[in-house]
Amino acid sequence: MNLILWRHAEADDGSDDLKRELTRRGLKQAAAMADWLRARIPEDAALLASRAARSQQTAAALSSHFAVVKSLDPDRGVEDLIAAVDWPQGGAESRTVIAVGHQPTLGRVAALLLGGHEEDWTIRKGAVWWFSNRTRGEETRTILRAAMVPELL
Repeated sequence: MNLILWRHAEADDGSDDLKRELTRRGLKQAAAMADWLRARIPEDAALLASRAARSQQTAAALSSHFAVVKSLDPDRGVEDLIAAVDWPQGGAESRTVIAVGHQPTLGRVAALLLGGHEEDWTIRKGAVWWFSNRTRGEETRTILRAAMVPELL
C-alpha cells in the first residue's frame, strides 16, 4: 500500500475553522503539488479530504473525484486517520491512498509510521510525505518514498 499524507496548502485565518479557504499562494502551492503527484501516482489512487474547505480545495487541485471523510477533520487524531485509510492493509498491496489533512495529526502519523510512536513532527503546508509498506513473511516494514514541499517544485 502507498499512503500519501498531504497537508492542506496555505489558508486564510478565520474563526470558523472548517470554512477557512486557501490563500492565493495556497492555491498555487496546491496546484504545483498536484502536478507533481499526478506524474507519479496511479490513476486509481483514492483521494480523501477532511470536511475543511482548505483541505477540499487542496484535494480539488488534483482531482474533482475525492471523498470527504470526517475522520480527517482538524479535531481528529492518529487512530482516526489510520482507520480511514486502512493502513497498512489498504485493500491491496498496490493501492494508493492520498489523505489531505491537518497538523498535528499528519505529523503524528508520520512519526508513528517511521519511528513506531507518536511525536509532534511538523509537516509544512502544502507538503506531502509518501509512505509505502512491504510485508516479508510476518514482518511489515514502512518505507518513506518521498517527502516534498511546494518550495522545491
